[in-house]
Amino acid sequence: MELRGNFTSRIGFILAAAGSAVGLGNIWRFPYLAGQNGGAAFLLIYLIFIFLLCFPVLVGEIAIGRSAGRDAYGSYSLLGGKRWGYLGIFGILAGIFILSFYNVVAGWAFGYFLEISFGNLLGEPDFGKFFGNYVNDISDNLWFSLGFMVITALIVSRGIQKGVEAANKIMMPALYTILILLILYSLTLPNAWAGVRFYLVPELNEINSQTIYDGLKQAFFSLSLGMGCLITYGSYVGKTQNIIKSAAIISVADAMVAFLAGFMIFPMVFSQNISPTEGPALVFIVLPDVFRDMGPLLGRIIGGSFFLLLCFAALTSTISLLEVPTTYVVDQLKFRRTRVVWFLALLIFILGLPTMFSQGMIPALNKLPFYLNRDWLSFVSDMCDISLTVGGCLMCIFIVRQWKIHNMDAELVNGNPGYMNSFMRKYLHVMITWVCPVLLGGLSVLIIDRYFGLGVFF
Repeated sequence: MELRGNFTSRIGFILAAAGSAVGLGNIWRFPYLAGQNGGAAFLLIYLIFIFLLCFPVLVGEIAIGRSAGRDAYGSYSLLGGKRWGYLGIFGILAGIFILSFYNVVAGWAFGYFLEISFGNLLGEPDFGKFFGNYVNDISDNLWFSLGFMVITALIVSRGIQKGVEAANKIMMPALYTILILLILYSLTLPNAWAGVRFYLVPELNEINSQTIYDGLKQAFFSLSLGMGCLITYGSYVGKTQNIIKSAAIISVADAMVAFLAGFMIFPMVFSQNISPTEGPALVFIVLPDVFRDMGPLLGRIIGGSFFLLLCFAALTSTISLLEVPTTYVVDQLKFRRTRVVWFLALLIFILGLPTMFSQGMIPALNKLPFYLNRDWLSFVSDMCDISLTVGGCLMCIFIVRQWKIHNMDAELVNGNPGYMNSFMRKYLHVMITWVCPVLLGGLSVLIIDRYFGLGVFF
C-alpha cells in the first residue's frame, strides 16, 4: 500500500493551502466585482468578511482534516458517522464540478498568454469580437484546456510532497513577484493615481445590499471553503503545527493577492479612461486594449506577464481541486495514486466539455430552458456558489452538534498549548456556534433566491 505522506514543513502546508485559495477568483473575479461595487467600498467589505467569517470556517476545516487524518468523506464519517460522510461527498462533488468549468477558463487564460506573448492578439481591432470568437473556437480551447489539465495531473500524480508542495513552493513566490512588478509598472502610467484613489479611498454611500452580498460571496469563494479542500490538506498536516497561526497566514496571503490584483488593474484601467464597471469582460476584453496601447514590445511583455500570472493563479487552484477527489479515492478504495489522478483528470475534462460548448457552439447549452435561463458555465458556477455556502454552514453545525466544539478545542491545542486560555478560543466558539452558520445560511438563501429568480430579496 502507498504511504499517505505529509507536508514536510509548515511553510509547505501554508503555501499549498494559500495556493488552493489563490486563483482566478482573486485576479479575475475580485477586480471586476470591486469595479462594479465602488472599488474601495467593496474592498472594505471583502476584507471584513475574510477575517470575520471565513477565518473561523478555515480553522474548523483544517482541524477536522487533521483530527481524522483522512479525505473529506472519511473525516466526516470518522468523526460524525456515515450520515455526516455524505457532507464530505457533497463537497467533493462540488469541487469536481468547479474544476470542470475552472479548467476551461484557465485554458482561456493560457491561450491569451500565448496569443499576446507571440504578438498575435495585440493586432486585433475589436477585442470584444475577438473574445466571442475565441471562446467559441473549440479547436484551440480543446487543446489549451487539455494541456492545463495534463499539467495539473502531472503535479498531483507526484503526491503531496514531491507534487503539490513542491509546485506551490515555486509558483506562489513567482505569482507574488509578477504581481509586484506589474504593480510597480502600473503606478507609472498617466492618471494611475485616480485608479488608486478609486480603489483605496472608500465612499461609504457606495455600500449597499449588493455590495455586502457580493463581498460575502467572494470572500467565501476566494478561500476555497465548503468543498473539502482545506479538510483534505489538513489531513496531511502534522500534529505539531499551530493551526490558528497557519490559518491566519493563509487568510492574509489570499486577501493580499486579491488586494494586489486590484492595485495592479485599476491604475491600468484608469490610465486609459476606461470605466471600472466592465464586469467579467474586464480581464479578457478591457485589459488587452490597455496592453495594445503600451506598444508592440511593451504590450507583449506586460500583457504576457499578466496572463502568465493568471495561469499560475489558476494552476495553484486546479491542483487542490484535483487533489480532493484523488485523496478520497486513494483513501477509500486504496487504488494507486497515479492511476486515480489520470482517470479523474480525464473524467473531469470530459465533464468540462459542456462548459466549453456553451459559449456559442451548441445553442441548447448557451441558454438553458425554463427558470435556468443562462448558459451552462453560469449554471454550474451558480450551483457551486450555493454548494459552497451550504457546505460551510453545515460544517459549522457539524462541529457544534455532532463532533462537539470541545473536540475541536482539543485538536487546536496541538501545536498551540496556550489556546485553551486565549481570546481566540472564545472568539471561535461564538463565530462557529452562532455567527458563521447564520450568515452562511442567510447567504445560501440569498443565492438561491437570485438563482431561481424569485425576487424575494433582490
